[in-house]
Formats: sequence, structure tokens, C-alpha cells
Amino acid sequence: MAGTQSDEAEMTNARQAQEEKNKPWAAALAGILTAVGSLICCLPLALLAAFGVAGASAIFAVLRPWLLALSAALLIIGLVQLYRGGKSCRRRSIASVVVFWIAVAIFLATLFFPQQIAGLLTGHLGS
Repeated sequence: MAGTQSDEAEMTNARQAQEEKNKPWAAALAGILTAVGSLICCLPLALLAAFGVAGASAIFAVLRPWLLALSAALLIIGLVQLYRGGKSCRRRSIASVVVFWIAVAIFLATLFFPQQIAGLLTGHLGS
């Protein structure tokens, strides 16, 4: 009786192994279904985000002078905090100075060359 059950279990395992060998496409199909499932999940949100960015760009174009003024004010505050620290025992790190001047360079580039920056961000430069 115990021998029959082990023989049946071995036959079942052998049958399952043979069925798995006959279905090499199952993993590929599962991968495709997973990719399609993730697209179905996120694609509507991506479309809404694209429409939202298009609408937001119209609003930000109107607010551009105010946003540039706010950026300049925040950079001035950062400059004061970075270089004024005479009474502080804390030393400035090289990384904070580098990050600050990179931010200043990005601000100035955006201020003086807005079309070239937009071309770089979209992946092509206009002539």
C-alpha cells in the first residue's frame, strides 16, 4: 500500500515534469501578460499626467517672472547662510558650496537662455 502511493506520487511528478517541458512558452506568456497588466494599471495615469503637465505649463508661463524672483530670493538667502557663518563654529563643506554654485548656474542659464534650456530638456535644440 505504501509502495503504491509512492509509485503514484512518482508518476504524478514525472507527468508534471513532462508537461512543464512541453510548455516552454508559458514563461514568455506570463512575462507578456505581466507587462500588459502593468501598462493597463499605469497608462491612464500617465495620460492624465501628460495632460496635466501641458495645462501646468500654460500656468507656469504666466508665473515665470514670479518664480524667477522667488528663486533669486532663495538663492540670496542660501548665499547669506553659506558665507555669513562667521559666528558659527561649523565649517562649510565643499559639497554644499558646489551644490549652491550649480544651482546658481542653473538659475542664470534659465534666466538668460530659456529657449535653449527648454530645447535641452525636450531632447533637441532648435536653430
